[in-house]
Amino acid sequence: MEWSLTHFWLILALVLGLAELTSGVLLLLALAIAAALTAGLAFLNVPFEWQLVGMGVFSGILVPVAIRWIRPRFSPKGVAYGTTGTGVEQGQRYTTLKRDFDGAIGIKVNGDFYRLRISETGATELPEGTEVIFQHFDGTTAVVRTTSHKEQ
Repeated sequence: MEWSLTHFWLILALVLGLAELTSGVLLLLALAIAAALTAGLAFLNVPFEWQLVGMGVFSGILVPVAIRWIRPRFSPKGVAYGTTGTGVEQGQRYTTLKRDFDGAIGIKVNGDFYRLRISETGATELPEGTEVIFQHFDGTTAVVRTTSHKEQ
């Protein structure tokens, strides 16, 4: 069997498609589809320079489509990516959790664990399962107040 540029583009598409399984952001899947379309150009004996141009054009079209319009349809409802730390969580109630590997106490905001600090006392330890109200982030620490204090 003789190897050709069509094989190269198809192998690249396969590798990118498999790599997408580890990321889940659909970027690599868009690039895999672009590489597969470029394999079609190679099959039609388009010169290599135009195959590269084709890959660039296909990528330039498919990547924004995948990120802007397709990825949000696969995202969980109620999760606004890119908003953590902008203040949208302020005033929301969370329950403290204990992290398995180091026993740290914190809260989960949009699926990410943040260690906590109590704004009134500066303490960093609370019993697991304590309800707290998120105030703001100080670096990667969530500053909270306990629900036993009066609402502001």
